Amino acid sequence: MQSVEPVLALADVEVVYHQVVLVLRGVSLSVPPGGIVALLGPNGAGKTTTLRTITGLLDLHDGTRTKGRVVLYGKDVGGLGPDRIVARGVAQVMEGRRVLADLTVEENLRAGGWSLGRGELGPALEEAYERFGVLAERRRQPAGYLSGGEQQMLAIARALMSRPRLLLLDEPSLGLAPKIVHRVAELIREINASGVSVLLVEQNAAVALDLADHAYVMENGRIVLEGPVDELREDADVQEFYLGTGAAQGSYRAVKRYRRRKRWLS
Repeated sequence: MQSVEPVLALADVEVVYHQVVLVLRGVSLSVPPGGIVALLGPNGAGKTTTLRTITGLLDLHDGTRTKGRVVLYGKDVGGLGPDRIVARGVAQVMEGRRVLADLTVEENLRAGGWSLGRGELGPALEEAYERFGVLAERRRQPAGYLSGGEQQMLAIARALMSRPRLLLLDEPSLGLAPKIVHRVAELIREINASGVSVLLVEQNAAVALDLADHAYVMENGRIVLEGPVDELREDADVQEFYLGTGAAQGSYRAVKRYRRRKRWLS
């Protein structure tokens, strides 16, 4: 059987900040066409740096990819800037939503559609309002006056304005009430069902494993565990360390068991 080429592949990627701090240590992962892949790990594990490596934003944070490849649709894009990555069908929703608070909802959406050709902006706006009804009701309101959940929906809608084939989501459930988290998860499923591949970075493992097909666990800049979500969900260490069903949730004891039981995958 012929293998399917991934939408995105990172191969043995290393990243250094400020020329001295090694943050990513040989990270390899991939996202298949039409898939949802989760990247789990605690704060400081290197998840956001992984996204910056993909989107070409490392330079803004004095970061440098010193080793490895970033391959998008079979082509190495590691040297491209953010605008050219967007043009190749990638969009990102950053942690903390990052809406333009002083601009209206519609102005935020128009900003997200900067790469669209003539005649495409109007249909894209209507599509956004159809999918995100609450934004249609508030299109003239400043984005800073929206609730946290509404701002997250605006951030996702703004990313979709560029009509991406690959959507990167950085902690989309962060700071949201459970009811809103559920709605955001439904939206991610709908977006994926429309043909958009998703790389989901999350600390909320329960949400991520419910959404994803495949997951990677990152610790200290390395991928320490990966596999289908059904297998990871049943793993005793994942249950204890990430799903909170064991006595040592979040402890270094659980991490040490990872190292004893699982081989390094980098």
